[in-house]
Amino acid sequence: MLLYVLRRLGTGVVLAVLVTLITFLLLAPSFDGVVGNRLGPGATPEAVRALKAELGFDRPLLVQYLDWLAHAARGDFGTSLFTGEPVAHTILQRFGVTMSIVVVALGVTVVISVVLGVLAASRGGAVDRATQGVSLAGNLFPSLLLAIVLVYVFAVELEVLPATGFTPLSEDPLQWARSIAIPVAALVIAGIAGLTAQVRGTMIDELRKDYVRTLRTRGISTRSVVLRHALRNAAGPALTVLSFEFITMLGGALIIESIFAIAGFGGYAFESSLQGDVPAIMGVTVFAVLLVITVNLAVDLVNGWLNPKARIF
Repeated sequence: MLLYVLRRLGTGVVLAVLVTLITFLLLAPSFDGVVGNRLGPGATPEAVRALKAELGFDRPLLVQYLDWLAHAARGDFGTSLFTGEPVAHTILQRFGVTMSIVVVALGVTVVISVVLGVLAASRGGAVDRATQGVSLAGNLFPSLLLAIVLVYVFAVELEVLPATGFTPLSEDPLQWARSIAIPVAALVIAGIAGLTAQVRGTMIDELRKDYVRTLRTRGISTRSVVLRHALRNAAGPALTVLSFEFITMLGGALIIESIFAIAGFGGYAFESSLQGDVPAIMGVTVFAVLLVITVNLAVDLVNGWLNPKARIF
């Protein structure tokens, strides 16, 4: 197992290097624009050359990238070209805000999806049709539209929840819950569509297998068969979809945070891209890649623990 984890981490590091190298090369043509934005339209050629030298943009691209990589390996992603703040500190601070929304949304999505999927597969009939209707509705309406509707209903009309802003959990737990209620709801409605369908499908397949019929002939209760045996075996494919949902929710946070004026990781990535803030964009890129690798590795390990047949280490 340890060898498998180390091999996956090594592959992840190589992938992160390749992705950041490609990102840096794609950003290279924008270096002149960054300098122009910093100095303004009336900048003299001497001022442009001086700022390029200060930022290191006058060096060969490979030298610039290797210098960045050496600092990044030590946890130093440089400072923002526009705010002057350390990129690593800002990312960690903003990421905490985003995770407080995404983790809650993911947890609620898992609970609702598992309950609906299991009920639909084990009972069928009207319950199954209602579950499929919920999944279809979640797929039809994008998170952006859901967020706008929820804001209008709960913040504008009913005035029971704030329309914008974020309150840290450490300051006021109740206000924190109120501030993330609508963003979480928007992510959950979109998230349960795919996960519920996956749980329903895999549970139906499991309940049709021979071992389930054998367990039932031995007098084991339906509840025990469904929850202790079928659900555990069906968890593997659902976990894979769950990892995709986590990454999708992180991407959806970019839109959600913009709507609700939340200073999170998605908003920081969006702002950095608009400004051409090279150190911030590089920091966001490597952090996102490592996060995806970590999530996929965690899913593989949990899947192997739940289902010995799926172990690959």
